[in-house]
Amino acid sequence: MNDYAWRRLKKRLFFTSRDVAALFGVAAETAHVFCSRQVKRGSFLRLRKDFYVLADRLPFLDEKEFFVIANYLQVPSYISFTSALAYHGVSTQVLKGWYESAALKRSIRYDGGGATFSYFRLKREYYFGFSKVGSFFIASKEKAFLDACHLAAYGRYSPDWSALDRDRLDRENLESMMERFPDRTCRLVRRML
Repeated sequence: MNDYAWRRLKKRLFFTSRDVAALFGVAAETAHVFCSRQVKRGSFLRLRKDFYVLADRLPFLDEKEFFVIANYLQVPSYISFTSALAYHGVSTQVLKGWYESAALKRSIRYDGGGATFSYFRLKREYYFGFSKVGSFFIASKEKAFLDACHLAAYGRYSPDWSALDRDRLDRENLESMMERFPDRTCRLVRRML
């Protein structure tokens, strides 16, 4: 495999065997076998089927790069819950190596290289309140709080409530967003405020 292709691969945040096939000019089957061998050697880290990062690059990634990876590991998704609350400065609880997202497809968790990517499924009617910041999608601080409360109301999530600075939340914005959510969630939000 040539040096030029390796240098180009090293610039990628993540890649698939299809990307490797295109960069190195090899057949898809050859690229798949190559990726599997690199995983066994410890050069590549497989986060899920046919989704890789370079193992030696992983320790040097910043939070925003992990957020981008999280968005692509499961599409569609957006960063939310404690991850978004910490990013927005609402929570003092910083989960090192732990990235939480809201998703439409399913709740699932991917682990690799000391990083954990957790996805919590939300119904389509609750999937809103996020925007693109740079290269990743993230919930607003109010929506991240609301998402956390919604799952907590149903016993699917347990944030550290004491780590939250509730004064940083826009209560009008929160009240507006709550209209779509069930009473059980709204009661917990009001109790937490």
